[in-house]
Amino acid sequence: MERRTRVRFAPSPTGPLHMGGVRTALYNYLYAKQHGGDFILRIEDTDSHRFVPGAEEYIIEALKWCGIVPDEGVDKDGKVVETASERHPHAPYRQSQRRGIYRAYAEQLVANGYAYYAFDSAEELEAVRSAAEARGETFTYNQKSRMSLRNSLTLSAEETSKLLEETVNWTIRFKMPENTVVAMDDMIRGHIEVNTDTLDDKVLWKRADELPTYHLANIVDDHLMEITEVIRGEEWLPSLPLHYMLYKAFGWEETRPRFAHLSLLLKPVGNGKLSKRDGDKMGFPVFPLRWVNAEGEASHGYREDGYFPEAFVNMLAMLGWNPGDDRELFSLEELIQAFSMEKVQKAGAKFNPDKAKWFNKEYLRMKSDEELTDLFVPILEANGIEVTGCYKCPVSHDFAAHSVSKNYVKGVVALIKERATFVADFWTIAPYLFAAPKEYVEKDAAKFWKEENYTLALKAAEHMYGYEGPWTAEAVGEELEGFIRGNEWPMGKVMNCLRLALSGASSGLGIADILSFIGKDEFRSRMENAVAQLG
Repeated sequence: MERRTRVRFAPSPTGPLHMGGVRTALYNYLYAKQHGGDFILRIEDTDSHRFVPGAEEYIIEALKWCGIVPDEGVDKDGKVVETASERHPHAPYRQSQRRGIYRAYAEQLVANGYAYYAFDSAEELEAVRSAAEARGETFTYNQKSRMSLRNSLTLSAEETSKLLEETVNWTIRFKMPENTVVAMDDMIRGHIEVNTDTLDDKVLWKRADELPTYHLANIVDDHLMEITEVIRGEEWLPSLPLHYMLYKAFGWEETRPRFAHLSLLLKPVGNGKLSKRDGDKMGFPVFPLRWVNAEGEASHGYREDGYFPEAFVNMLAMLGWNPGDDRELFSLEELIQAFSMEKVQKAGAKFNPDKAKWFNKEYLRMKSDEELTDLFVPILEANGIEVTGCYKCPVSHDFAAHSVSKNYVKGVVALIKERATFVADFWTIAPYLFAAPKEYVEKDAAKFWKEENYTLALKAAEHMYGYEGPWTAEAVGEELEGFIRGNEWPMGKVMNCLRLALSGASSGLGIADILSFIGKDEFRSRMENAVAQLG
């Protein structure tokens, strides 16, 4: 009987979720949904020393913002589930709350000869390590060295029993067999073989805190949660032989999940894994949401930097996967249909910050003017502009009162959306369509506000004050340019002078577009203000 597809994303709450982690979650989600299966969120918090307050909540909020919604693991209120129910049959989904189950599995391995008790203290191991280094060797706790160390393989049963009862700093280590070839298959990397002589005896369970290590906990939980595919980062590839051996030791080979190890996200320049330091240096986010560390240092987040979640997700999907053609823009539903592990790349994917902006620009263009207007209104209000009315109300503006109608804002958005990458750019591109400039770019004023220029510009303005035709961009532009050309005045100098008076700078939107929005009265007011301030 074919098993239902079940995959999991199992982050550790040790800090903010890196965008590489979000990509891992995304690929798991896409795979599950494409196969009609379940996507599970499991919090692997067995490393109590690295736990960071707020990290768990951050992970959940980041996935929610991206639209990557777990089928199990989180309830409707965004809390990790602690009690089993019909929808969450494998709860709790926080490993620290499952801690009571792992020792029995570790002891089972000892009883069956696949693991052993190790009593070496940290100081003893450090002494052995230092001695090996002095000989020019590297110490590894493995099949060669374990017979000279303090463990249940070298101690008598009586000594072992006594140490188990009287001490707490002991561990259970996996007993890696000698000279055995571990044959493995990876969904991305194909067939892999590793000899166990190159591997060490990993710690599986620690008596000191009564917690398992990742190696034991994830194998046990994946088995109990009936995981069918484990899709994770390539940093776990060296652990795959041990995990294969654990499935064999437990007798779970028939239900062992298939594995897929995803390549790294790489720096935009040079070699190596994409890090927070790269983002800080080059001014782009590496985290989905803003994060403030314990020292109060804030890191950029894609959400707070103005990226649309669907653009962020689309961009991430293309970092290491392609559909096999030239198409780049996919909704989440379209990604579910198109995604396949066969087209996931083995090589690392180099992150391009400019490409991330391109995705956001494309998604901005696809949104309706009304949707963009609604997103832009809070930015206008934060800049002191009151937005009134509704989309069915008349277009109006009162620049003196710093007030404009919603329909007016919609018109501005329609005009400038092709120039923008982020919604916040609307204000940066054309603040003068909402308020008269209070100051003028000094170098532009020095270059263009000269007597021979503004004398002509003022005459052109006077002509337009008397213009009685339709006040549209097309009509106003045609009339103004016709007047300037008819007088054989230098078009560029006059236009730059007018634009400086209207917007505060010599560059920006076309004069006709500006005039069509601000109207004749505001045109006159801004010209008079420029004369008063610039002379």
